[in-house]
Amino acid sequence: MEASSKPKHAVGVLATLILVAAVANLNLAVANVALPDIGRAFDASQTSLNLVAVGYSLGLATSVLYLGAVGDRYGRKTMLILGTALAIPASILAAFSPTIEFLFVARVFGGLAAGMAFPTTLALITALWSGPGRTRAIALWSGLGGAFAALGPLISGALLTKYEWGSVFIVTVPLALVALMLAIKLIPSHVNETTDPVDHLGGMLSILMVAGVVLAINFVPPTYAVTTMLGLLAIGVAAGIGFYIRQRRARNPLYDLDIAARRIFWVAAVAGIIVFGTLMAAMFIGQQYLQNVLGYSTLDSGLAILPAAVFLVLIAPLSAKLVERRGARVALLVGYLFCLLGFIAMFTLWDEGAAYWKIGLGYALIGAGVGFAGTPASHSLTCSVPVRRAGMASATSDLQRDLGGALMQSMLGSVLAAGYTAKFSGLIASSPDADKVSSNTRAELENSFSSAANTAQSNPQYADQIIAAARESFLQGDDWAYLAGMAAILAGAIIVATLFPKRGDEKRLLDEYAAADQNRR
Repeated sequence: MEASSKPKHAVGVLATLILVAAVANLNLAVANVALPDIGRAFDASQTSLNLVAVGYSLGLATSVLYLGAVGDRYGRKTMLILGTALAIPASILAAFSPTIEFLFVARVFGGLAAGMAFPTTLALITALWSGPGRTRAIALWSGLGGAFAALGPLISGALLTKYEWGSVFIVTVPLALVALMLAIKLIPSHVNETTDPVDHLGGMLSILMVAGVVLAINFVPPTYAVTTMLGLLAIGVAAGIGFYIRQRRARNPLYDLDIAARRIFWVAAVAGIIVFGTLMAAMFIGQQYLQNVLGYSTLDSGLAILPAAVFLVLIAPLSAKLVERRGARVALLVGYLFCLLGFIAMFTLWDEGAAYWKIGLGYALIGAGVGFAGTPASHSLTCSVPVRRAGMASATSDLQRDLGGALMQSMLGSVLAAGYTAKFSGLIASSPDADKVSSNTRAELENSFSSAANTAQSNPQYADQIIAAARESFLQGDDWAYLAGMAAILAGAIIVATLFPKRGDEKRLLDEYAAADQNRR
């Protein structure tokens, strides 16, 4: 059994790291419950709302690889403090955004700030703890981090009962201030950091690669944006090829592709992207469904997600024990099973008159799934790399959440938008009054549920018909999205079942990795 070690003031240090991560996790989720209000305030299209929802994840996903390496080289505590400090003005800018475009940019800026702080939290856990103590610390970090993300809609919903939509972005400011003071006081300054130079060119290419691909996905549904979508995709693909070539040739690569090729590492990375993306996508679509279709208030829609947070917290410690006893593969597959059951529940039970128990069941299953799968996904990454590359493992773990959230929200949001537009277009075409609907009005109705609701307010004589059609269209869109989510979950489960090693092989491979890393020093 591997001996355990832990830092001085271990409880305070771990609480501080979890609190710093909580700032990022809350910011990831607070926008979801406010999307209907934001849509009405700016008369925004579904694509614009998708971009607002994904903006924070996008900022994080583009930056974690690069900034994780910068932290490894120049000081993890410095990056932690800088990122936490910048989160404060980023939140304020988002709260007072004058346009939907400004709000998107502010959200990306907030994600970049989190990209400085968030990677260092897991890197420091990896560097400061070892043995079973590290597994337990990661379980707490993963479970509570996910719970904070799940609680975001509840906090936002409570605020929106009394305040404007901008209030949801202010909520993390006091938390960031407390985390900043604790980090300055408690976090060790230098722990197993490298002296290798940072691959800045590789960092820039990684940013372009992730940003290009994620943004391209968001511009798939609108037919007027085909050129934009193809241009962004070309940038992402070209940057990805350049990134691969650079990492193979660089003396000190940003991302060690030999380590990334390790089976435990890359399978865990892919598994985590899908499972964490499942949580973010479920909250993203679910919050709009609850308010747009069921007519929940912002507070009620926030309360509805509580089962996900509760089951995340309850399951995470059990997951850590399951990893130690049965291996990461079993824990990952159990998590995938619960996530799949959650999406099946949403697809079959979440209709126009769904009772709350059906809503709670779907969220509880998703929470249990992420609770089981989150710990092994992060644990496998950190255990399969040398401590000197802890920032790479941490950045990849963060990338699981951020890229998973960005990709799954983008993909499912695009499918939702396509399904909504297709259904509303069909309803208009089949209406006996179709010739009376102007092209401008048709575009507004097919734009998004929020845009259709604004049109209904302007045309009270048709308000009931418009809202009924918008609800029916949204239901088709979210059904399409749930099916896409199920396909992604099944693909991930197949990858884990066929390629992730069983417990005995996992331990053998980890020992081989450790020996190889010792020889490379």
